[in-house]
Amino acid sequence: MSTYGAQVSWSRGTDNFADQRYSRRHVWRFDGGQVVAASSSPHSVPLPMSDAAGVDPEEAFVASLASCHMLWFLAIAARHGWIVDAYEDAALGELAKDERGRLAMTKVTLRPRVQFAGERSPSLVELEALHEQAHEACFIANSVRSAVRIDVALAAAR
Repeated sequence: MSTYGAQVSWSRGTDNFADQRYSRRHVWRFDGGQVVAASSSPHSVPLPMSDAAGVDPEEAFVASLASCHMLWFLAIAARHGWIVDAYEDAALGELAKDERGRLAMTKVTLRPRVQFAGERSPSLVELEALHEQAHEACFIANSVRSAVRIDVALAAAR
């Protein structure tokens, strides 16, 4: 078993907390020293109580799924002898009411575009299989109830 931590810090400052018009800006700190400005989403808490420049939990959730999938994809591709030059994913998460009527991230769509090097690239069938293996291995995808879709496409050579 492994454990992972993150420190989340918030302070009221001079805001009047009782009127619910306090800032939702806060900070995430990670064990490697990375500090990330965070906030509630302006979609759920209006500006200026949210900070649009901060990463919100919903964005972090989508990024976490996309990042985990990418890291597994790269490992599996390397194991199969494919050489990946670039990988980009414009992932999207959908916040909607779930089957219990609660707001939840009900679907995340990963849209990876992979650039391969060398004389041969995987076929679309092989590429889909690589993504399926990555999805099955991803710890984050295995931890969520949301539907995770992967829209696979062959990337054009650069």
